[in-house]
Amino acid sequence: MSLSWQTILAIGTGGFLGAIARAYSVHLSNKYIPLEFPVGVLLVNIVGSFLIGLLFAYFNYFTINDSLKAFLTTGFLGALTTYSTFAIESYLLFNTSIFLAISNMFLNLLGTVLAAGSAYKLLNFFLK
Repeated sequence: MSLSWQTILAIGTGGFLGAIARAYSVHLSNKYIPLEFPVGVLLVNIVGSFLIGLLFAYFNYFTINDSLKAFLTTGFLGALTTYSTFAIESYLLFNTSIFLAISNMFLNLLGTVLAAGSAYKLLNFFLK
């Protein structure tokens, strides 16, 4: 996929719509399923991962314009949930190496949780 101006515009438009869809979905989930657990985020992550799996499978059988692929995957689903990209990449790595797939999952999950927690604690330390 080349990064032509059409592709960049497609990604930006998809990202705009995906971010709105995420905010709206999480808001509605939290409104109607009021739990301590972030069920809204979990739902968009699971749905987004399911959708990117469907799209990648679909792309194996049908030729789709690069801008439309970018709009749907990098743009819309990337903004709806970056988890979908992580999920499909991890799944596809199982075809290459179980070790790489598990390493990818472990490092992404542990790394992002540690990074978020470290930033949270660091800023709280400085803002106290």
